Amino acid sequence: MSRALGPVGPPLVEGPLTVTDFVRYQGASGDMNPIHHDTAFAQAAGFPSVFAVGMRQAGVLAAYLGEHLGPDNVRRFDVQFRAIAWPGDTITYTGEIVAAEDTGAHTVCTVEVRATRQTGEIHLAGTAVFAIPKVTPQL
Repeated sequence: MSRALGPVGPPLVEGPLTVTDFVRYQGASGDMNPIHHDTAFAQAAGFPSVFAVGMRQAGVLAAYLGEHLGPDNVRRFDVQFRAIAWPGDTITYTGEIVAAEDTGAHTVCTVEVRATRQTGEIHLAGTAVFAIPKVTPQL
């Protein structure tokens, strides 16, 4: 399978985010920091309210990429947290193939990835690398 430069697929739009989304992720990950679910705690720390666990959206972004490029093909996934996502936010996940190199058996794709708030502010940004086999294995 060869890939052209450009979007990995249509954007994935998720939201509005809820505190329930945050708590479900916290339970699954074991990260029970109260700043993500206890408003009084978050306000005492100087925030206007609770906010999303950034790794939750990183996981959604990784799953989105895997759906379009194959979860077994990922070789690297790096993101930076740029802005806080709040309850009520809608997040749009995108990936753009910016380079594709033929290595013989694979096409190695470099992908710029983003998760963007409805305000246009970038929540997460980074790069991923996928090695996509040119021949789909027979099952």
